[in-house]
Amino acid sequence: MSRIGRLPVAVPSGVQVNVQGSDVHVKGPKGELKRTFSNLIGISLEDGQVVITRKSDNPSERALHGTTRAVIANMVRGVSSGFEVLLQVDGVGYRAEMQGKDLALFVGYSHPIKVEPPAGISFEVDQKTRQIKVLGYDREAVGQTAAEIRRVRPPEPYHGKGIRYVGEKIRRKAGKAGKGAK
Repeated sequence: MSRIGRLPVAVPSGVQVNVQGSDVHVKGPKGELKRTFSNLIGISLEDGQVVITRKSDNPSERALHGTTRAVIANMVRGVSSGFEVLLQVDGVGYRAEMQGKDLALFVGYSHPIKVEPPAGISFEVDQKTRQIKVLGYDREAVGQTAAEIRRVRPPEPYHGKGIRYVGEKIRRKAGKAGKGAK
């Protein structure tokens, strides 16, 4: 039995979970999410908790068991408290700023790069620390949006300039040896 899959998902107050067969609909103060899961996995709502079961020990069902539970737990957490990813902008003259709802990145190109937030995603920029906060209730969308922002100017290994996740370690390279060394 999957150690993750057998744990029930607690539903906090203010969150409504509706299970119909393999469809799960979660509604909370931050928003609502709906997802269809595999028919091989049993999903039920018991005593204010979502319980995930599997019918057999087939490898395909075993693989889906823990994953299904983790996705449902992320749905419940997202609509109740939300998710955020922090990005750091490093480099001389590199900066990010808000233009209405859109994010404008000034990262060494001849023009600013504008990033429009997808539905359910919002941005916050701290000018002092040069950090970008990607906020939302869908964990998958928050992570994908942060990855797309990072892809605009990924950190380079010689000086470390670019957009990186907060806490991400950049492997640095030595660069050229001096002219006098032979």
